[in-house]
Amino acid sequence: MPSEQPIFYYDLSSPEAYLVAERSAAVLGQVPEWQPVWLGGLRAGEVGPFRCAAEIDHYREDIARRAAAYGLQPLRWPPGFPPDAEWAMLVATYAKQIGRAVAFSLAAFRQSFAGGRDLSDPDTVMLAAAACEMHPVAVEKGARLGSIRRRLDQATAAAAAAGVLDVPAVRIGDRVFHGELELEAAAAVLA
Repeated sequence: MPSEQPIFYYDLSSPEAYLVAERSAAVLGQVPEWQPVWLGGLRAGEVGPFRCAAEIDHYREDIARRAAAYGLQPLRWPPGFPPDAEWAMLVATYAKQIGRAVAFSLAAFRQSFAGGRDLSDPDTVMLAAAACEMHPVAVEKGARLGSIRRRLDQATAAAAAAGVLDVPAVRIGDRVFHGELELEAAAAVLA
């Protein structure tokens, strides 16, 4: 059994990361370390994941079907998907620094994909922060620190150096399991 704690890499704009977030502890048999990373930092040079509206519709249907199969709440897509989650990701990084990464990130994912709220709206992010008892003034000041942005940039660079190509990803030791569909394979390594 690997002695290292699994690391779950995520970006709050990713609905697949939401599916892993909701299931990771139960499937892995332990709570992984939650590490926010910039999805754009891992996909440098890519234009975007979708070529047309039909691809977006197909993707949404597939994610909704998988969420239902896992017994999760029906998905409610935020307006303007995918959202600009920059502020939310900075708050997630601040939350990690103060030991609230899991609580805040789950609340933010749920606001976005179960509540249909836009994570580019600061009020939505503050609702998620309030749900895990993060003080709004501390959140506002903490997430605006240059050191928080640097931590997020460094975490993204470290993830890429460790072989993380996309989110969601779970790393156990030297092995990286990409995508929501590889969560069970990661669990098998831990078993």
